[in-house]
Amino acid sequence: MTLVTQDHNVTYAARTALPSSSPMMRQTNLSLILRHLRDHASQSRADIAEATGLHRATVSNLVSQLIDRRLVREIDTEHVGAIGRPRRPLALHGTHVGALGLEINVDHISVHGSDLGGRVLVEHRTGFDAMAGGPDRALRVLGGMALEAVEEMRRAEAVPAGIGVAVPGLVDVAHGVVTFAPNLGWRDLPLAARLSAALGPWSVPVSVGNDANLAAVAEHTSGVAAGTPHLVYLTGDVGVGGGIFVDGRPLRGADGFSGEVGHLPVDPGGARCGCGRHGCWETKVGLAALVRTAMPEQAGQPADLPVSGPEEHATRIATGLAAGDRRMTDAVAQIGRWLGLGGSILANLFNPRVIVVGGYFATLAEWLLPHAQAELERLVVAGSASRCRFVASDLGFGAASRGAASMVVNRLLDHPTMIMDPPPRLSVI
Repeated sequence: MTLVTQDHNVTYAARTALPSSSPMMRQTNLSLILRHLRDHASQSRADIAEATGLHRATVSNLVSQLIDRRLVREIDTEHVGAIGRPRRPLALHGTHVGALGLEINVDHISVHGSDLGGRVLVEHRTGFDAMAGGPDRALRVLGGMALEAVEEMRRAEAVPAGIGVAVPGLVDVAHGVVTFAPNLGWRDLPLAARLSAALGPWSVPVSVGNDANLAAVAEHTSGVAAGTPHLVYLTGDVGVGGGIFVDGRPLRGADGFSGEVGHLPVDPGGARCGCGRHGCWETKVGLAALVRTAMPEQAGQPADLPVSGPEEHATRIATGLAAGDRRMTDAVAQIGRWLGLGGSILANLFNPRVIVVGGYFATLAEWLLPHAQAELERLVVAGSASRCRFVASDLGFGAASRGAASMVVNRLLDHPTMIMDPPPRLSVI
């Protein structure tokens, strides 16, 4: 469930970094072994040495440390070769190390907690009006839900080693600051610091990321197109965001603000967007656009008023589509064409193999995607040569919180000494 790091890059670092006695080299090699076991189940020490380029004695020593710390475990002995030479396969363990992912959006908070090996410990979604009461109330509720999830994970004997938070907006990842979240009405909010303070004496690292970028991580590692090196993910919620993978790596941009595809200007004379501009792609394919077109009772609402209850609205529209409701059928066809138009822009820019759609896009995929695919193929410059297709996510509306937990796990795999080395003793004066 974590971000895949290309093995040859890490192996090169292992072979060319500092001497093996250095703490940095130890951490690099521990990370290399853990990532290899995460990506390749049932590997012996000899398998790991051959795949990573590490010396067998080095692998044996580091694996012993990882077993002692319960981050790796030995499984049933296998016999290989003509004479039945035994080997002891290894697997990623870490059931005592937890990662907590949260997503806060316009009308809900999602929680996903897992252990280092990917076992899901906590997963639920709660309705919440994030705009009512402003960020102060939102952070109080978010902190309370985080503490409840921590207790639930502790009952499963996994202590969270970090928290990741997904937010629909621009995020300064390095400082944990939400720079601008138009659908929440937040600007320059130091979310990581504020949430840490709300957690009181229980202190773990808090990371913050864009919801679409984090959902893309979850899709790339455990979704319908897992492992696809060139991938675009689109949220289908109140707003529309995107996460982009190029050559198997997430595209962040110079400041970490890439993926704001919902604000591509596709109709300058169109409706006002929550960002303050007019004619953004989000105003054409976001849930609000569909609801107001497909449901007569919603038609009189202002175009920039957020629409709550994405799952409920999507389910209701799906029921109407299955029954042949003409208004809903026409509305979805219109949304699908706009989805294909925006998708063609992304295909022309990034040449992805797949565009994975989540949220309400996935719920209505049966009716929505044929229109989107036809428009995509009509507008992509490379035509059929691009071989790009829309596919529906199977992760549901919880992809972002799952990706937020992945962010924590990925940091732990990058820096395993954070969970291996005991804290330094305090000097007594």
